[in-house]
Amino acid sequence: MKGSYTYEYPRPMLTADCVVVRHRAEVLLVRRGNEPYKGCWALPGGFMEMDETIEHCAVRELQEETGIVVSEDMIRLIGVYSAPGRDPRGRTVTAAYRIDVADSMAATAGDDAAEVRWWPLEELPPLAFDHNEIITAAQSI
Repeated sequence: MKGSYTYEYPRPMLTADCVVVRHRAEVLLVRRGNEPYKGCWALPGGFMEMDETIEHCAVRELQEETGIVVSEDMIRLIGVYSAPGRDPRGRTVTAAYRIDVADSMAATAGDDAAEVRWWPLEELPPLAFDHNEIITAAQSI
């Protein structure tokens, strides 16, 4: 049935998260403006829309939350994270991407990000979700 997304099996939500690195030593984090984890630091990212690829979702969410514009050919897949319970809103799977940007790259908070900040990889604050795990994996690619 065209236009119907209904079937008898449960469906997880799909998100994209971005590990944006500059100077090979700093990562861009956003302070969450909404629950869950309101006020906590996290990777920029969000939910995939029905009419886009997961790569486009990553690029779009990065721009919406930080003002940083990149193309899909600049992103590298870190991995897919699907542990049950990784998101308190429900069953959520994320594709995480690494994006290396110019040392002079600036960012501004937008959309549901209350604040953005470049953090030294060796001095990260406590992070929402499983974002510590994702950042650790990103450092090896």
